[in-house]
Amino acid sequence: MIPVVTLDPTGTDHHGEAAKLRELGPVVRVVLPGEIHAWAVTRHEELAALVTDRRVSKDWRNWTAIRQGDIPDDWPLIGMVKVTNMVTADGREHHRLRKFVTQTLTPRRVQTMRPRIAEIVAGLLEDLPGCAAADGSVDLRLHFAYPVPMQVICELVGVPEDERPELRALVDSIFRTTTAPEEVIATQRDIYLLLNRLVEARHAKRGDDLISDLLAAQENDPDRLTDEELVGTMWLMLAAGHETTLSLIVNGVRALLTHPDQRAVALAGGEHTWSAVVEETLRWDAPIGNFMARYPLEDIEIAGVTIPAGEAILAPYSAVGRDPGQHGPDADRFDIMREQRRHLSFGGGPHLCLGAPLARLEAAIALPALFARYPDLALAVPPEQLAPVPSLFSNSVAALPVQLHG
Repeated sequence: MIPVVTLDPTGTDHHGEAAKLRELGPVVRVVLPGEIHAWAVTRHEELAALVTDRRVSKDWRNWTAIRQGDIPDDWPLIGMVKVTNMVTADGREHHRLRKFVTQTLTPRRVQTMRPRIAEIVAGLLEDLPGCAAADGSVDLRLHFAYPVPMQVICELVGVPEDERPELRALVDSIFRTTTAPEEVIATQRDIYLLLNRLVEARHAKRGDDLISDLLAAQENDPDRLTDEELVGTMWLMLAAGHETTLSLIVNGVRALLTHPDQRAVALAGGEHTWSAVVEETLRWDAPIGNFMARYPLEDIEIAGVTIPAGEAILAPYSAVGRDPGQHGPDADRFDIMREQRRHLSFGGGPHLCLGAPLARLEAAIALPALFARYPDLALAVPPEQLAPVPSLFSNSVAALPVQLHG
């Protein structure tokens, strides 16, 4: 008998739910909002094998429930599933779509962004005292963890400042899984309108940004993107390009503030130690807790369980990140000095997240700078009072109030 778990769309006890999935076995049946059924692969070894298995597809068009019309366009999770970009493409199509971003977001270009990221971080840190509420607390999510990656990705992609507030609201709506049907429809419409405004602006005047590069490729490359693929790629870069890093920074700060022994180790260390902080945060408190992973093209067997062709498989990164089989019997413990073993928080296989080096770089600059500037930083409320983001996908807290000077 395969266990069945109804997932909480509000993420009230995210890690408790992840632990339950893991304890129930390597393959669990899950129920998504709207009584939509899927499978979850809860162990590292099995999920690592799945993401390289050519018998499974990333293309939502292979999900039988969508093909049969069982999932409406106002389903709260639709914006994370029914998109056209490299994340939802297979084989040659995936390679074709991915190469345009690969050519732009090169390792060298990411490293050249280091001084600008440091400049953005320094400016935000300087301004934090002026962001204090009446009780003296500062919401680090709102005033630091959010604007760092938002400014970085918007400058990289080519989003003017006046469009950024709407962009943020739309990303928030997409990642929340408690949205009403009318908001889902409105969000899908407004995303399309925003992206097309950005494309039209760059048609009129090119710049040194991703949109301009994609438009040039669209004109000159024989494998050029269609208009739908162009806006889909832009949306992927903008949404994933700041939501993941935002949660990574928030989770890293929260972990260090609630583990004073680890904070002391981090402050006493150098660049390598802060890199370990980033990796341990990714493993222990993955920014994306769950993600729609694959759709089998044929019946497949995982850990003795047969998953029929055309059904959806969820990747529960929070559950997998604390798998004792991969990370040892103390996998539940935040320990930046542990032996760093492979984690899957940025996915794996051909679809390994292209933005991972940029996210790591931003966090590795932001976290040590924050604790160096405010060495007495402390939570302004007990940890148990930090409310989660209401989402199946995003794993973080909706606000992170701190006292800058203890």
